[in-house]
This record gives sequence, structure tokens and C-alpha cells, in this order.
Amino acid sequence: MSATQPAQPAQPAQPARPTQPTQPKVTEREARQVAEAAREADWRKPSFAKELFLGRFRLDLIHPHPLPADEDVRRGEAFLARLREFCETEIDGRRIEREALIPDETVRGLKELGALGMKIDPKYGGLGLTQVYYNKALALVGSVSPAIGALLSAHQSIGVPQPLKIFGTQEQKDTYLPRCARTDISAFLLTEPDVGSDPARLATTAVPEGEDSYVLDGVKLWTTNGVVADLLVVMARVPKSEGHKGGITAFVVEADSPGITVEHRNAFMGLRGLENGVTRFHRVTVPAANRIGPEGAGLKIALTTLNTGRLSLPAMCVGAGKWCLKIAREWSGVREQWGRPVARHEAVGSKIAFIAATTFALEAVVDLSSQMADEDRNDIRIEAALAKLYGSEMACLMADELVQIRGGRGFETAESLAARGERAVPAEQLLRDLRINRIFEGSTEIMHLLIAREAVDAHLSVAGDLIDPEKDLGDKAKAGARAAGFYARWLPKLAAGPGHVPGTFREFHPRGHTDLAVHLRYVDRSARKLARSTFYAMSRWQGRMETKQGFLGRIVDIGAELFAMSAACVRAEHLRASGDHGREAYQLADAFCRQSRLRVEELFGRLWSNTDDLDHKVVAGVLTGTYAWLEEGVLDPSGDGPWIADASPGPSSHENVHRPIR
Repeated sequence: MSATQPAQPAQPAQPARPTQPTQPKVTEREARQVAEAAREADWRKPSFAKELFLGRFRLDLIHPHPLPADEDVRRGEAFLARLREFCETEIDGRRIEREALIPDETVRGLKELGALGMKIDPKYGGLGLTQVYYNKALALVGSVSPAIGALLSAHQSIGVPQPLKIFGTQEQKDTYLPRCARTDISAFLLTEPDVGSDPARLATTAVPEGEDSYVLDGVKLWTTNGVVADLLVVMARVPKSEGHKGGITAFVVEADSPGITVEHRNAFMGLRGLENGVTRFHRVTVPAANRIGPEGAGLKIALTTLNTGRLSLPAMCVGAGKWCLKIAREWSGVREQWGRPVARHEAVGSKIAFIAATTFALEAVVDLSSQMADEDRNDIRIEAALAKLYGSEMACLMADELVQIRGGRGFETAESLAARGERAVPAEQLLRDLRINRIFEGSTEIMHLLIAREAVDAHLSVAGDLIDPEKDLGDKAKAGARAAGFYARWLPKLAAGPGHVPGTFREFHPRGHTDLAVHLRYVDRSARKLARSTFYAMSRWQGRMETKQGFLGRIVDIGAELFAMSAACVRAEHLRASGDHGREAYQLADAFCRQSRLRVEELFGRLWSNTDDLDHKVVAGVLTGTYAWLEEGVLDPSGDGPWIADASPGPSSHENVHRPIR
């Protein structure tokens, strides 16, 4: 409870709520229909990653590497200089970790610096940074305190500013963007206690009350920034009625509105300063003017916002990789075992090479995707999703390798190291802090399915009716004709291409430099093989394809590796052409591509040789208790209590822990 906020009067006694939350009953098909209706169906602009999954290596879409405008660079570098000074003098990351709280004075300093408005247009009081420099800023501040990086990212990438920028009315922009740029922290509220990646079951309601307002009721979970937020983006279900289309709808809500209670501030294994909570809405009146877009457009708004919003997370993963590399280099050069520095031992050296090469590739992926977002010439929804997926997974691996390189000191906390006189290296904290990135903004499993859906979009658009059980014979006949024409033109082109011709991509093998052209030819060949594999799988499994999540995940992982290889090569050539560490960049790109190719070959092999079917049988046995005997011999320390907390509508019986920072 903030010292400046009076305690709320005690609520009158209420009848006990049901022990289980009430959720909308939806079938699997209905849930899929909701998700399908929310995705952006049209492709109005070219997409490098989409073409890659179709077996077309469109290097021309990313090479030469796009560059920011001079004025964008000047403005971005100037802010980075101010932010760096602030991070060095005003942010105490160890204090945030120790107290599990970002000090109010630190947040006020960020407001004064303009950090809340990095992506907001200057006409609304923001800094107007490009996506490239916004990401660089997040990587910088996140290296000092990942909790602050999460606060700034949640506020600007998915909070109020981004959806209003794309979908808001001019009146909404004039009202809220100046506040978000300088003073007000925002949060995004979608997840509920029993609703994660299945929004069809969303239980929070927004019931129309006359023509001018809605009444919100429900509970939201894991509301990042929700504990300190001034403004909320809330997703709620509007019931269908006369004059109301209904559906999941987005609203801007004042966080101090009567009926809103932050019931709990959550604590996590990492990001200990994260202001994340449980928020209850009880008969909260929201003006109709605060609705973002039309009724029923909320999920589409959320997904569209995330198209570029997802880039903030891998940007902070890049920052983590850079720090891992710095610590690995410094430590392994002075730590000696058996007469020489541990870096000179191959077992440790291979880990350092992985960290260096992967950091180079991750930065290439994020910078390339971000610059394409700034130029707005390409559709980057798949690129951004791949960046999030790949960045979150690889950053965790790099942090784990750093802990291993540091040995026992990697497992020891920074506070403990400092207390006994050694450098306070928070390697174990980094590992804990990064772990959430594989869950944030779409878990790895959900990202696999989301990207896979986009990857097979061209196939479903021409042949989807063939495998849809609800289509009649006439529709299937038309789909068959469309499919025959499409595949007659497409399949022959997958047989061979530039990747099969020695000497192609010659500009990536300049005199005196490592040969990167060989890797681009590999990408071209592998993209064609990937497309053939996808087509074969669709032909084999047809309507059951959506259940083959193991296969789809490997398809996506191959695409992520090919995208990263492409980005790494393009970045290396850009640095060589600009005279900026070109030789070293070529070496790093070559190392990454060779490491990546080993992973790609393994993934291709596992497309058809795997334990998926056997795993299904084992899972069935686990769920039916067949292997319950295996659990004997231990005690369960988790105790009693429901797996999912009650989220039934009604007034709150908790103290309000909302603490806005002024």
C-alpha cells in the first residue's frame, strides 16, 4: 500500500462465491474460429519469412541491409547517451533485486528523461524514436535492470500507446498519448486466471449501459505494470444484443476508477522488481468513447499490436547476450585451470564461441526486423514472431552456458559474491530473469503454432476447403481445382534454384574474407526442402495436420534458423561495406551459420524420425494414472488449494495494493 494512498473502507460481508470460476463453454472448433477471425488475413506487403517458408529465398527483400535516416540516428544516439548516463548514475540494479521493487525516484527519473514516450510522436510530447533505437534503449536499460526493461516495454509495446497509435481515434490520441509520454504508466490486461492463450474463453464482460458507457466485471491475472499503472488496456467480452455486435473488445480504462482493485502483487523466480498483479473489476463504468476500435475487434487489435511489440523482448535478449559475452571473455581469460586460462580449453571455448556467434546473429535478426518495421515496406509479422521465439530460446541457452563457465560462482548470488570480496556478477539472476521470456507475449509452444499457421497460409488459402469437414462436395471440387493449378505452378520451382548453382551470391565472398555465399546457397536449398516437407506433411495428414504440433514446431524452428543465418550474413556484409569490423563480422557470421546448419540438419532428420507417436501413448498413460507408481517415494510440498484461483465476478474483499507513482 502506498503511503500516499488511503486504505479503502472495508467491504460489507458478501456471500461466498462459487469454488470454481464460471467460464464460457466453447468447443475446440469454436476456439479455433475465434483465433482465426482475429488474425490478419491479408498480405498486402511482401514478407521475407513468408516467402522463405514457401521455398522462395527472396534475398532482395533484406539485402542491401536497410538503413535508418540520418535524423533518426542523430535523435536516437542523443537519447541513448542521456539514458546511458542515467543508467550508470541513477539505477541500482542490485537494490531492485534485493528489495524486489523499483524505487519510485527511479521511475520518476525515467519519466523526466522521457523514457515513457520513446515511441510516441513528438507532437504528443514523446521522443519519436524509431523501432531500431527503441530496441537499443531497451537493451541498454535491461542490462542494468531487466525489471525496468519490462516496465518500459509493457508500457509502450503492448500498453496504451501502441494500440492507440494504430487503432485509436484522434480524440483518444489527443487525450491519452501526452499522458503516456511523460507521466502515466500503462498496462495491458488480457490474461485471466483460467484463460491464457485461448481467448475464446474470456470471462471478463463489458455490458453496454445505455448508449454512452459499458460496465466491466471480471478478474485479470499477471497484469504487468498493473500494480503501478495509471491507464489500462482491458480486453473484455461484450454480449451480443440489439445494436451491439458484441465480441472481445478493447477499452482504455483509468486505473483509479471506482470498482477496480489490485488484489495482489505477484512474486516470481526472476524479474523481482516487476510490478505485476491481479486486478478485479466490479461494476466499473467505462465511457463508450474509451472503446478502441469497434466491438469484436479487441483480439485483432491485440495481435496487430504485437506484430512489432514482440520485437522489444528479443531486443533485451540481445542485451543479455552482449553481457554474457563480456563476462565470459573477462572471466575465462583470468580463471586458470591446469596451467592455462579456461577459455583455452576446448570444452569451455566452444561455449564462448556459441555465445559470441549467437549474440551476433540475434542482433542481426532484431536490427533487420526493426529496420524493416520502421520502413514499413514489408509485412514483418512472421519476422517479429520468429525474433521473439528465437531470441527467447537462445538467450536462455547463452545464460545457462555463462553459469556453467562461471562454475560454482555462476550459481552463487551477486550479493553473496560481494559479501566475501569478489566481483558481484549476477549470472544466476540473469538466468532467472530470462526464463520468463519463453512464456511472455506468447509461449514458445504458442509461437510455434502461430508462426506455423502463417507459414501454411498459402496452402490453406487454395486447399483449405479440401480438408474442412464442414464444406460440401461443391466447395471441395472448387478447392481441388484451385489447388491443382497452384501446385502445378509451385512444386516444379522447388526442385532447384540459385542454391544449386556454384558461384551464386558472389558478393558475399569478397576477396580476403570468409565465404558466406556458401551459407546463403544452403539457406536457398533448405528453404526449398522445407517447403517440400510441409507440402508432403499436408498431403499425408490433411485435416489432422493441426494436431501434429511436434512436426509444426520443427518446421518453424528450421525457418527461424534460416532467417537468422540470412540476417547474420546480410549484417556481416553491411558491416564490411561500411568498414566497421567487417572481417570480424564475417568470422562471426560464418561461425554462427556453421553452428546453425548442424541444428537445421538435426531438425530435418527429426521431422520424420522422432518419438511423437510413442510420446502420445506415454502421455495417455500418465493422465490415466498408469505410471502413478513412479511417483512413489517423495512428498509433495505444494500442499492443498485449488489449481486455479476463483475468479467469479463480484466485489473485492482484498486490500487495494495499487500504488501509482507520482
